Amino acid sequence: MRKIDTVIIHCADTPPEMDIGAKEIRHWHVDERGWDDIGYHYVIRRDGEIEMGRQESVQGAHCSGHNATSLGICMVGDSAFTGAQFHSLRKLVEELQRRYDLSAVAGHYEYSSKTCPNFDVQEWNKCLA
Repeated sequence: MRKIDTVIIHCADTPPEMDIGAKEIRHWHVDERGWDDIGYHYVIRRDGEIEMGRQESVQGAHCSGHNATSLGICMVGDSAFTGAQFHSLRKLVEELQRRYDLSAVAGHYEYSSKTCPNFDVQEWNKCLA
């Protein structure tokens, strides 16, 4: 098993009325970009359903320079996330923290010039403590 030290949170940058999941994102990544698989390990739909992307044992393709030791979670939407999504995100992050004994949680914006996931992950993460 590869070493996991960080969970990196992303957003799909889709409008609020667009409810997609791992299947659609996998299509974008594989069929439109030519990747091997979806870049994220998890996708959280608008209703809070958590869908599996890549297997955790496989390096992601979601954050250049940090894929080898991280897991990527993508929230569907661009900034108007639902309460159900935040509830599922909290449950998922807490489970991954327990499973991998890690505390590092970051937003994609911390490693790139993007604003993704369009909320302050460090402020949100304080609520987990």
